[in-house]
Amino acid sequence: MQQAVKSFLDHLAVEKGYSPNTLAAYHNDLNQFLRYLQRDYDSWDKVRKDVIVHYMLHLQERGYASSTVARKVASLRSFFHFMEAEGRVRSDPTATLESPRVGRHLPRALSPEEMERLLAQPAKQDTPKALRDRAILELMYATGMRVSELVSLNRDNVDLQRGSVRCMGKGSRERIIPVHAQAVHALEQYLERGRAKIAGKDKDEKALFLNMRGGRLTRQGLWLIVQQYAEAAGLGTDITPHILRHSFATHVLAGGLNLRQVQELLGHRSISTTQVYTRVTSGRRREAFDRAHPRAK
Repeated sequence: MQQAVKSFLDHLAVEKGYSPNTLAAYHNDLNQFLRYLQRDYDSWDKVRKDVIVHYMLHLQERGYASSTVARKVASLRSFFHFMEAEGRVRSDPTATLESPRVGRHLPRALSPEEMERLLAQPAKQDTPKALRDRAILELMYATGMRVSELVSLNRDNVDLQRGSVRCMGKGSRERIIPVHAQAVHALEQYLERGRAKIAGKDKDEKALFLNMRGGRLTRQGLWLIVQQYAEAAGLGTDITPHILRHSFATHVLAGGLNLRQVQELLGHRSISTTQVYTRVTSGRRREAFDRAHPRAK
């Protein structure tokens, strides 16, 4: 896959006459995308549109400006256009991709009622997978963790007695996040009755959340879980794990936490990043939130 990037950069240098600075920008953008793919893909032809959409949201989650995300997407467009023209991929996954809007933008937050509908879906079954999925959704909504943080959790990062989870955020900054009783109960049920059956013979796997083959759950796997239950709840197919993080932040602000507290929970380096949620929560009342969202009490 790296060789294809080199061929593209050579094309830009020789055929297009791009400057060294522009070539360096393309090189950085494409190699960053390669690192995101990690070992999940061994061919550019396997990369589909949804992977790039997930990558765009991943960049937004990591605090990249919309203009930077738009530039990185433009690099991917040029690359895949070249790959299709050269016959190296069967189709261009960016052909129908919408460009990100430049300007600070937040995905919509689910309402408390919509969150309850989402959380209720895996509870309809009592299989190891359903127990895992319920624990995942409950923990995401209880903590507002990033996708990368949640899939990186190990079993010893969760303290069920104290009701807390220890996660490693951006910049290797560790934080301890309290977990409410509903999420603790879901984790207990998963660990007691679900995880061992999913793990099978591999008793040494440290990961808290496992895929159905017994290995660590990937980011892509987590995306699919959220989308599966969002569709089942009638919320559409555009609900992402990042929207759950936004919903958490919006709801706890509406519930009375101050910006500094929410900043610490989310792991934001700057409080200005957290302040964007005040646009979403303005006009809400604590009493209405408590009635609709008793989990946060």
